Amino acid sequence: MLINKTKGKVWTGRVKIADTFFRRFRGLMLTPNVNYALVFILPSETRLNASIHMFFMLQSIDVIFLDSSREVVDLKRARPWRFYVPKEGAKYIIETPVGVIEYLNAEIGDEIDWEVEEERSAIPSPVEALSKIDIKNSNGTISLAEPKPKLKGE
Repeated sequence: MLINKTKGKVWTGRVKIADTFFRRFRGLMLTPNVNYALVFILPSETRLNASIHMFFMLQSIDVIFLDSSREVVDLKRARPWRFYVPKEGAKYIIETPVGVIEYLNAEIGDEIDWEVEEERSAIPSPVEALSKIDIKNSNGTISLAEPKPKLKGE
């Protein structure tokens, strides 16, 4: 979730972090449907480090540039195949779906914070999975078979 602490506005979408070189390099390139925010944590707070490109982007996005105190230093509606440099140096960049800047009512000087929701992978219990399938053994091999339909009276 993204929080505009200055105005008390909250966007409840998912937030992911790009804190390594490879995650920052990949960013949102070739993402067919941007439906989450990506927070880039940069190694230093400079205009050059905070510059972004929109090469290989499939859609426009909203971009919020923040300094080390998480105050907005620039805002952009970034379009594919363009290059952007913020007005001031930035330590954090938040790339979001179009419309999030307006939703948060974000302006230069606002303090923006975020909460990252841990992604959990659903791993089914082996006992649970095995109880839902019918396993039959023939000639030393195991194959999965569709459960037999129950007949009336069974």
